[in-house]
Amino acid sequence: MKIFILKLFALMLFSFSALQANAHASAEATEAVSTHKEETYHTKPFMQMIGGFLESTGVSALIHPDPNELNAKGEKMSDFHKSWGRIIMILVTFFLFWLAIARGFEPLLLLPIAFGGLLANIPVAGIAGEHGFLGVIYQMGLSNEMFPIIIFMGVGAMTDFGPLLSNPKTALLGGAAQFGIFGTLVGAVMLSQAGFVDFTLQQASAISIIGGADGPTSIFIATKLAPELLGAIAVASYSYMAMVPIIQPPIMKALTTEKERKIKMTTLRHVSRLEKLIFPIMVLTLAILVLPESTPLIGAFMFGNFLKESGVVERLNDTLQNALINITTIFLGLGVGSKLAADQFLVPDTMFIMILGIVAFSVGTAAGVLMAKFMNMFPGHKINPLIGSAGVSAVPMAARVSNKVGMEYDRTNMLLMHAMGPNVAGVIGSAVAAGVLISLFN
Repeated sequence: MKIFILKLFALMLFSFSALQANAHASAEATEAVSTHKEETYHTKPFMQMIGGFLESTGVSALIHPDPNELNAKGEKMSDFHKSWGRIIMILVTFFLFWLAIARGFEPLLLLPIAFGGLLANIPVAGIAGEHGFLGVIYQMGLSNEMFPIIIFMGVGAMTDFGPLLSNPKTALLGGAAQFGIFGTLVGAVMLSQAGFVDFTLQQASAISIIGGADGPTSIFIATKLAPELLGAIAVASYSYMAMVPIIQPPIMKALTTEKERKIKMTTLRHVSRLEKLIFPIMVLTLAILVLPESTPLIGAFMFGNFLKESGVVERLNDTLQNALINITTIFLGLGVGSKLAADQFLVPDTMFIMILGIVAFSVGTAAGVLMAKFMNMFPGHKINPLIGSAGVSAVPMAARVSNKVGMEYDRTNMLLMHAMGPNVAGVIGSAVAAGVLISLFN
């Protein structure tokens, strides 16, 4: 019996060892199969290798475009867009670099946008395509409205409602500047009816918001009403925001006299902390009750401001004002710049949008200045008409331009804090205008 048990145990041990050996052999065989790869590269003569390398360069792609090359949307491109169009847009980005670095025109916006445009026009690499890193940035933050809302939070955290609350009538200047939005809407519809362009009411509404010089709001409304024009609208809006120091001064000077430019405004009254705490909650409540379509932007804006004025979350306030908005600005600028690709920018629709955008922005600037002149016809403290141009919501660029132009005629005339009132009102006004257009045409 003992012998039988020993033989049985020995048999079991032998079988187990055999199974282990078979499993090990199978694993080795599987590993050998999984790592095996057929050689696909075939040796070539040295001169043929050099020729292949030269054909893969960007220079070759510009001189001899690939007839099968597709753009970021997966569509065929014309030979012009693949060659001369790219060269033109690269030169445009160099011009934007010069404006940002040599002339100091809003480098925080222009440099990321221009560099994104430069990358988008590099042939072969496909950086702005669906799987390129610019395409990924665009999809993750622009097409879904995330970046504009984060930007509004940061702007809210950097905004002081004190100038507006201390002189409430300057809110009328911010409201007047919105005339550029609705005036351009009417103009775009008239052009469409006349056959010059072919924009729907929704597309015209999305284009007209450029008149508010508010990039985040332009992106927000475009995703709602005209997503097919989102890239062109974003490029136009941010381009004009960055070029506020170029566009606005000639309009301001043409509509005012030297005497008006030298008007000194009275000192602002002190605004209590309680007023600053109540105001964002009050504005948000009114938006919820009257125009809920505008609450994503107004809500983000008031949230950032409320954190700042609360005084108890300095770490969050600091993050919003610095790290978060800086990171988002980099991504947003690169994402917008990706739409400066030749095949998307050098097309008739984009050109019409750029033209309508500059008209809207100019009309908004002029309306703010003219409103200030009109208000000065009534008794009371005089308003320097230059701050009316700050009614567009390019914060704080428009306010700085008002101050700079004023100081050209009187070095002691500081208009910056006075201009912040209509500037802040313009931010709220453009968000409200966007909400009205969305509720009417969505």
